[in-house]
Amino acid sequence: MKRTLILAIVAVLVFGIVIGSGVYAEMFVYPAKGQSKDQQDRDEYECYKWAVQQSGVDPMKMAEQQASAQTQTTQRGGAVRGAARGAALGAVGGAIAGDAGKGAAVGAGVGAAGGAMSRRSSQRQQQQAQQQAKQQQQAQLDKYNRAYGACLEGRGYTVSQ
Repeated sequence: MKRTLILAIVAVLVFGIVIGSGVYAEMFVYPAKGQSKDQQDRDEYECYKWAVQQSGVDPMKMAEQQASAQTQTTQRGGAVRGAARGAALGAVGGAIAGDAGKGAAVGAGVGAAGGAMSRRSSQRQQQQAQQQAKQQQQAQLDKYNRAYGACLEGRGYTVSQ
């Protein structure tokens, strides 16, 4: 009984985290053969493990990777870095031409514009990469869901998405 309770708690936690992450597609599982709630929890947990093994996809790891990737994709300061580089180069050029201050000011403006344009280009590339990653992730998740659903259906449940 204690093992059943632990399995049920783990199953609830696993699926609660995965569903809450936005990675896991919501599936509806109906006990078509009168299975108890405890039995359903055990079956869902065992089918989760089996589907991971069969598909090579773990929605839990996908959720963790997605959260990690979202924190790493924030880029800041492209215009500021560009302005600083431009000011330094402008000061050098201005010093050669005789007015380092004016050269630095012009360089900062050009550098800021270049940094902002570079950031926009980087953001577009980043958005394209994110879109491709989402499509790949969805394809993997579909593979897992087919395995998970097949397992539950084999145990006498009706499964729908």
